[in-house]
Amino acid sequence: MSNFNPEKLFVEYVDGVTITHPIIPRRYTLTHSDFTGELFLTIGNDYTWDKINPMRDEVLAEWKTHGSSLYFAIYLYVDQGEYNQREAAKRNEIFRRELPLALTAIRYGDRLLFDTYRDLDDAPIIITFISSYPSFAKQESWGNFRNLS
Repeated sequence: MSNFNPEKLFVEYVDGVTITHPIIPRRYTLTHSDFTGELFLTIGNDYTWDKINPMRDEVLAEWKTHGSSLYFAIYLYVDQGEYNQREAAKRNEIFRRELPLALTAIRYGDRLLFDTYRDLDDAPIIITFISSYPSFAKQESWGNFRNLS
């Protein structure tokens, strides 16, 4: 896993979303540069589809509710049939290896929201791996933000 460097994270709030409001809807689009190692986090009412590249290696996330509880949902696009199973397996492996870095970047990038609403650190993180291959198409619990450190 790559190490998180806060100096390489660039955060942008769009669509009227501020550092503390709203929680819902609040969607995160995390992209990166393979060349510079920079991370780009956009936080808004919707995903920033125009910042997503054709490789589909972004991390999409949002706050959702289940009853009266909040949880953090992440969506990772492994494939939809455009890759063979070996290539999909490699993408799945990379997502899993880099996911702790992505979670750390999102938590750090939106830290003022977490500082304002301390319970968000205890919200469950649910990851959805999107794939046409059943062995990669999974939904998993990844703990919470508090147990990242």
